[in-house]
This record gives sequence, C-alpha cells and structure tokens, in this order.
Amino acid sequence: MSLLRVGFQGVKGAFGEEALYNYFGEEVHTIAVKNFEDICTSLESGTIEYGVLPIENSSTGAISDVYDLINKYECHIVGETHVKVNHNLMGIKGCKMEDIEEVYSHPQAFEQSKNYLNNYKWKLVPYYNTAKSAEYIMKQGNKKIAAIGSKKAAQLYNLDILASNINSNNTNTTRFIILGKKLMVNEDCNKISVVLSTEHKAGALYHVLKHFAENNINMLKIESRPRGNTPWEYNFYIDFEGNINNDIIRKALEKMSKDCHHFKILGNYKQFN
Repeated sequence: MSLLRVGFQGVKGAFGEEALYNYFGEEVHTIAVKNFEDICTSLESGTIEYGVLPIENSSTGAISDVYDLINKYECHIVGETHVKVNHNLMGIKGCKMEDIEEVYSHPQAFEQSKNYLNNYKWKLVPYYNTAKSAEYIMKQGNKKIAAIGSKKAAQLYNLDILASNINSNNTNTTRFIILGKKLMVNEDCNKISVVLSTEHKAGALYHVLKHFAENNINMLKIESRPRGNTPWEYNFYIDFEGNINNDIIRKALEKMSKDCHHFKILGNYKQFN
C-alpha cells in the first residue's frame, strides 16, 4: 500500500512539518516545497494528495498570502490542526551573543519575537521559513549570523540554542489548514469556510451576514482581503459552524450566494479541538 503524499512549505524541522505529523501521523510520504504557492500547484498537478499551510497565528493574526491562494486555486480545506510555536535564537557551534550581527528567519517569527529583538541592534533578514533559516546558517558556518526557529530545527542542523522561548506570547499558536483537491464532507464536519465579495454599496455585506442571524448560525471569524484587480473592494473570508448536508445550512448558503458577486465554499471540515 502506497503512502499518502503530503506537502509542507520549508525543510525538515519546519513548524509545517510538525503540523503535518500532528494531523496525518508518521506513516506518510512528506514532500517539502519552497513557497506557499507550490503547495497549491502541487495539488493541481497531482504531485501531492494533500498539503499543509499556516493560515493564522494567535499573536500576529492572519497569514494573508495563504488566504489569497485558497481563493485563487481550486483546492479545498479538508481539516485543520494547531501547533504551539516556541521560537529560539540559535547559532553555529561556538557562536556567542556578542558575535551576532544578522538574524535570519521568517517575518512572522520576527514579529512574534519583537519584544526580545527590540533589545538588540541586529539586522533582521527575512527568509523563507524558520527551519530554512536554520539550515542556511548551518551551511554558512559563520558566527556572525543567527536564526530563529524551533528546538527541533536546532537539533536537526546541529546548532546551539543561545536563547530559548523568545516569542513575546507564551501561548503563541499557529493554526494550519489541510488542503485537498476535492471538497470532502462527512458527519463529523462541523466548520465551514467560504470566501465571497459583494457589490460596493451600502448594506451589501449586511444582506449576506443577516443569513447567519436569521438561521441561528454561529459565525467564528471574518477576515477581509483586497481584491487584486478592483481597488478598494474586498473579498471576505468567513468561518462558521455547520455541516453543508444540513438543510438549514444548505438553504442559508444558497441565499448567501445569491447576494454575492463571488461566492466559493472553501471547505467543510472538523474543527480542531
């Protein structure tokens, strides 16, 4: 029996890899890709059967690039998982704090660790992701550069941890979505994600959102993103409770779609608990 092919962004030791194992377990064939968009194109081409992407952090909020991608591509959210994120400052063996001039990591890691980093005058260099940053400084072998990433990344790339748990929020958590090619719904699915846009006029969004109150549907989150080719107009990403096989939910979705210019069901899946 062949193993599921599941993609994540980065290299071994990335938080995305941890999320992948959290959701699928160890018995999978993992495929690392360079960019977030590579997950979507790999799903389209059939290189992978599922992909894992970060969509939201409890400290820094939405990861906007991922929201744009799940609207752009024909993929669907089939699950979600959470990863507790602890950031650590690391350098090559023998590196000391006073040696450091530059620090490499993903911009989200810099933002999540800004209270700590504000104490130093290091140059912060944005890089693909945290584990890729750890791999990079290992290959460079330069005591003047450090990285921010997980303890697992430090172990994998034989780096010394110079400061532990430097993230500003000790409950720092990232929500990851599991993407598949097709919409998958079963009786356990209790969370729905949609993206929509409305006419650019007063009350347009209200006419969509009223369907939640009228049908006693609990809305969990709403996020807005600019529409690329129409300045000052927005796509709205909405998460809410329900199963699309339920008659009330199905009828509410039908009514909502009629009040929108663009309406897409992104997924119906089991909410992480």
